[in-house]
Amino acid sequence: MSTLKLIYRIYKNCKQSSSNFLVVFSKYLYYKANGKNIAAAPNTFIKGLGNISTDGLLKIGIDYVGFTHRKDVTYLNINGRLDIKGNSSIGRGCRLDIGNKAVVQLGNGTFVNPYSKFIIQHKLEIGEDCAISWNCQFLDDDFHELNYEGRKLQTSNAIAIGDRVWIGSNVSVFKGANIPNGCVIASNSVVKEKFEEENVLIAGNPARIIKRNVSWK
Repeated sequence: MSTLKLIYRIYKNCKQSSSNFLVVFSKYLYYKANGKNIAAAPNTFIKGLGNISTDGLLKIGIDYVGFTHRKDVTYLNINGRLDIKGNSSIGRGCRLDIGNKAVVQLGNGTFVNPYSKFIIQHKLEIGEDCAISWNCQFLDDDFHELNYEGRKLQTSNAIAIGDRVWIGSNVSVFKGANIPNGCVIASNSVVKEKFEEENVLIAGNPARIIKRNVSWK
């Protein structure tokens, strides 16, 4: 993408989302000078900028979503790594807390809606062209150990989400979860399992497969 096209794209996004273009573009130039390709709304705060890699443009809070407000605060606390593998978007009011040894990867074309939370101490991979709705939660650690009779040990805390996955609003995805390509997660679901089938509708608490051979657009 040419420089002029990129500037116009950022300007258009700012106009639609009531973001101050001059502030956004000034911050873009600052991030660019630090080797990051980021266009962020004014109320975006990033701690650990050096731990972010951007292969494409990361937009933060400048895509229009009707129920957000321009004063919503977005906070990224990146102590580990945040790898952006293409053009991705994070909505206003989101919170990312990535632990010291943790890695979060967002694929090209993935869109995270506002007010979602990512609390990652190990690893989270999200594939390409995914749509994550508002108020979702991703958590890969319990932070406390609970012992009880018959407890099964978790082999891996990592969360893996494939390509073209649609996650509905208010979904919680917990440690060890695997969501394959093309799946749809219904709103308010709680996902804890490693699913293997692609293109299925998953719903409930605990989440289970309720429809197969689904598609979405």
